[in-house]
Amino acid sequence: SLTSELLGTSTGFPFGHYGYLSGLGYKIAGLVPFTIPLSWFYMGLVTFLLAYSGFISRPLREGKPLGFGAVLSTVGLGAIFLTAWDFVLDPAMSQTAVPFWQFQEVGEFFGMPYRNILGWTGTGAMFMGLAMITWWPKPVVVNRRQLITPLLVYLVNFAFGAVITLTSLDQRFWIPATLGFVLGVVPVTLLWWFAQTSLGKTAVDLR
Repeated sequence: SLTSELLGTSTGFPFGHYGYLSGLGYKIAGLVPFTIPLSWFYMGLVTFLLAYSGFISRPLREGKPLGFGAVLSTVGLGAIFLTAWDFVLDPAMSQTAVPFWQFQEVGEFFGMPYRNILGWTGTGAMFMGLAMITWWPKPVVVNRRQLITPLLVYLVNFAFGAVITLTSLDQRFWIPATLGFVLGVVPVTLLWWFAQTSLGKTAVDLR
């Protein structure tokens, strides 16, 4: 994520041409605030766990074999969850009265360049792929209780961006907020709800 951000702020790839302002603290290489890769990491981890619970953990719990489709689904869905968060985060952080970053080009999608959306999805997919490689040698079953913290982290961060976007910007921004809600909040909540309620014999406790 830091590599993608450094590339983005210096070359415009993969997010489009943009730059960070001074409100997020010390900048790595004078370009990317140190808080940005941290937020990528914790949100990447929670979205990976939630996607993992549906396509890896659930088949394990039911004794089903894990195919390549489960891996692709986990990687793809985790990346979508991250991008859904950006639909409310980006307007809140770049288009309100106190912005934290700004694009140097006109954004076609409610002020966001389409390249930014593709960049988020691509970077998210790379993050999920590396996470999948790391976890794959010893897959585990996660239960609903263990997923409470990941779910709350996602919902609170989504709500933070959504509240700022919807109270500070005009009514047009209900469209990306609703899209983010449908692609992010709804499925992560369902994945948590359908997770196993307690650890079974094949599970490994993650505490």
